[in-house]
This record gives sequence, C-alpha cells and structure tokens, in this order.
Amino acid sequence: MLQQLRVPLGQRGERGGVPLSVVADIQLDQGPTSINRYDRERQATVAADLVGNSALGDATKKIYELPVMKSLPKGVKVSPSGDAESLNELSEGFATAITAGLMMVYAVLVLLFGTFLQPITILFSLPLSIGGAIAALLLTGKQLTTPVWIGILMLMGIVTKNAIMLVEFAVESIREGNKRDFAIIDAGIKRARPIVMTTIAMAAGMMPSALAFGAGGEFRSPMALAVIGGLVFSTVLSLVFVPAMFMMMDDLGALIWRFGKKLIVSHGDEEPSAGHHGEPPAKEPPAMPPPPPSVVSPAAE
Repeated sequence: MLQQLRVPLGQRGERGGVPLSVVADIQLDQGPTSINRYDRERQATVAADLVGNSALGDATKKIYELPVMKSLPKGVKVSPSGDAESLNELSEGFATAITAGLMMVYAVLVLLFGTFLQPITILFSLPLSIGGAIAALLLTGKQLTTPVWIGILMLMGIVTKNAIMLVEFAVESIREGNKRDFAIIDAGIKRARPIVMTTIAMAAGMMPSALAFGAGGEFRSPMALAVIGGLVFSTVLSLVFVPAMFMMMDDLGALIWRFGKKLIVSHGDEEPSAGHHGEPPAKEPPAMPPPPPSVVSPAAE
C-alpha cells in the first residue's frame, strides 16, 4: 500500500502522479524514534537509582569498571550527569572553599591576637574535627554525601571557638605576669566548663536532625552526625592537643626572636675593615706632641 501511494507532479498535481516506489525504496528497518542532542552532539542518557545505603561514588566506580566501558566505539565518550556530575563539581570546588576559609580564619585570628604563630595553634584543631566527622559516619554507616561536605565547612567555624577560648585566656594571663605553664594550665581548668557546655548545647541542637525526624530527615541525618562527631572529638582532644601546640609555638616564637636579635646585634657590632669600594682605611694623622713646660726664673722677674 505504501509503494502504491501517488506522488503528485507539478505545483498542484496538474501533471498527474507516479507511485512512491518510483522515487523511493521502501523496506523494513530499525531506527531511533527520537534523537536527543547536547552541545550539538547526539546524546543517549542512561539513568539508574541507588538501592538502600549504596554510595554514589562506589556505584560510579563499578560502572566505569564494566567491560563495555573499557571498549567504547570510536567517537563515543561518557559524561556524568545529574548527581554524579554534581558530586564531581563539589569535589573540585571543596578544596578551593576549604583553602579560602582557612585563609580568612587565619587572617582574622592574626588581627585579633597580633601575632602570626599563635593562630596556627588554633588552626591545628581543624583536622581533629574532620577526623571526628569521618569516625561518626563510619560508626553509623552513613555515606559521604553533599550535606556532609556542608557540615564539614560548618565545623571550620564552630570548632575554632574551643581553641580561641583557651589561647586567649592563656595569652591574657601571661600578659598579667604569670608564667606560661601556669597560664595554660589555668586556662584549661577555667575554660573547660564553658567549652563542654557549648559543645553539649550544639550537639543537643543537632540531635533531632541526626535521628532523621520529620520530612527529609534522611537527607539531613549524615550532616548532623558529622557535625556532632566533629564537635565531640575535637572538644575532647583540644583540651590536650591545643595546650601542647600553644607551648610549642611559644618556644618556636622565642627561638625565632633570639635568633633574629642575635643576627641584628652581631650585624650592628661589625666594624668596617675597608674603605669605600674596597679601599684600605685611611690612617689617622699622628698626634701632636704636647708643648714643653714653661720655666720662670726668679732672677728674670
């Protein structure tokens, strides 16, 4: 029936028509019902959902390990999209965000403390929080998702408050004339209670989200667990780790000061051994002999 369809000749069919089989070959074949393009290239989308607590990173890794992915035809390339694309972009931008955040925190602490060494003591408490966040995720079986990255960025600003409270109190005590060892021990004793109280308050505020209460709780739960783990872990270790780092940085600052002072003093005590442009130093003129003593004769008077 398709072959016998008439194709009109002329603008309005005034010249009659011919069968379709005269101008076309008709046969059964297979072809795409629709063609999708992206960036002016043909695109075929393959989507899948994760089952249970499967991690997106692990699933993506297994996909790339399939035999068909290792022997793709020429001209065919694989580009992640959806959540996989967002995960790649987040991983690339997280390092930039962490670096910029650390620089801003360090700049503010330098302005507050008026020194470049003691803020480093405070920044050393950040790795403790990240270790606590990862430990909490491992214990609860949660995956490292996008909300977890956001929670780690939050920890950068929250965890530093424990170290700031210790270091600031110790610095003020040293300025009042107390010894360094006494100042840091006294700071740990007097600041332990407010540090523990603020940590408990923050952890209690995150607990409903960690237990996945309400709509969308499963999405927020990993972030809350990471924040709670980072806070508790950093609080326990900062009471021991931060005082030790404070004393190490204080010794390092004293060593640098003594070395710089010795360098400046030794440079100032050097005497020139040659004149200008390597000329030998000019000899001082010999001192004039003192005039002979005058003798007055009584007869001459």
